[in-house]
Amino acid sequence: MERSPAPAPAANVEIKVHPRRGDNVGRSVGPPPPRPSEAPFRPTAPSGGYMPFKRWGPWLVPSFVLANIALFVVTMFVNDCPKNSGSCLARFLGRFSFQPIKENPLLGPSSSALEKMGALEVNKVVHKHQAWRLLSCIWLHAGVFHVLANMLSLLFIGIRLEQDFGFVKIGLLYVISGFGGSLLSALFIQNGISVGASGALFGLLGGMLSELITNWTLYANKVAALLTLVFIILVNLAVGILPHVDNFAHIGGFISGFLLGFIFLVRPQFRWISQRFTSQGRMATPISKHKTYQYALWIISLILLTVGFILGVIVLLQGVNLNDRCSWCHHLSCVPIAHWSCKSQREYCEMTQSGNQMNMTCESNGRSNIFQLPDSNPSQVQVQELCRKLCS
Repeated sequence: MERSPAPAPAANVEIKVHPRRGDNVGRSVGPPPPRPSEAPFRPTAPSGGYMPFKRWGPWLVPSFVLANIALFVVTMFVNDCPKNSGSCLARFLGRFSFQPIKENPLLGPSSSALEKMGALEVNKVVHKHQAWRLLSCIWLHAGVFHVLANMLSLLFIGIRLEQDFGFVKIGLLYVISGFGGSLLSALFIQNGISVGASGALFGLLGGMLSELITNWTLYANKVAALLTLVFIILVNLAVGILPHVDNFAHIGGFISGFLLGFIFLVRPQFRWISQRFTSQGRMATPISKHKTYQYALWIISLILLTVGFILGVIVLLQGVNLNDRCSWCHHLSCVPIAHWSCKSQREYCEMTQSGNQMNMTCESNGRSNIFQLPDSNPSQVQVQELCRKLCS
């Protein structure tokens, strides 16, 4: 799974599946898992197979999918590769053509275009008070492959959840989980930019797990349902140890969604349903609608989520990099082995600027070029992108 996949080195954006420190990041998601309530893991019905829960018509999740696709199209329009880059892929698409494969292998825009559209850039969140980027980045994607993978996963996971719990709860679960993924990602990734919906998608997975736990009495084949869902979650989290995948966004979104599931997705206990919807049950002694552990999990989750978000935002706005406080945490995002390296492959350039012209020299290959800037005050991401183009 992926809060999004990342473009190539030149684009300085990674798939959120997880970014590395010093890299740009995107977020992505793998194959969608089945809902625990799907056969053969259907909640047990109290009378003749009838379940007394409202079935909602899904419209919000499809709307989210259309919004993400529309924003990707707008991003490509803003990118305008023929005007802003020397070479483009699929030039017959005009200003909707893609950046070169070496710059963005996901078939998408440049990192500067994503930055303009609201990508997560910690420097701007901390020093320019643009905290809104923690939310805007979950609606942006780094390329065609990225947006397709995430939106297909959203359809398969989100529609079932919206049918079961309604658009309000699932909408809040999606957006708040996306924020949680962005927050944890920003606390560990201080350089580059990040985009993608994978944090929100992992939040839906986390909500599915907590919903199964808190509504345990309603499920048949409980253990099988639990083991299946846990296996799917672990497989998707394991993808995050690959290079250029933002596993911090995945983990942050999953934890947020897991806690939110205990708050938003609580069902009445089985005995209460049986009592209310059977003739014999109506004559019995009334029992509590929810079990004690459901109330306890609701309170604990609300406290943990509130405190975690408040502390996370405070630490982020103070400019703290949690990698400096946790020497091993970077392994949650990438585990180095013989076949790949987790080190950030960053290029370094010397530059001088005169007005709208920047003279830049790449230290690794000695190449020099003079770039015409759109304005005299380029952003850090724009400068990094020019340096990567020169060094690639």
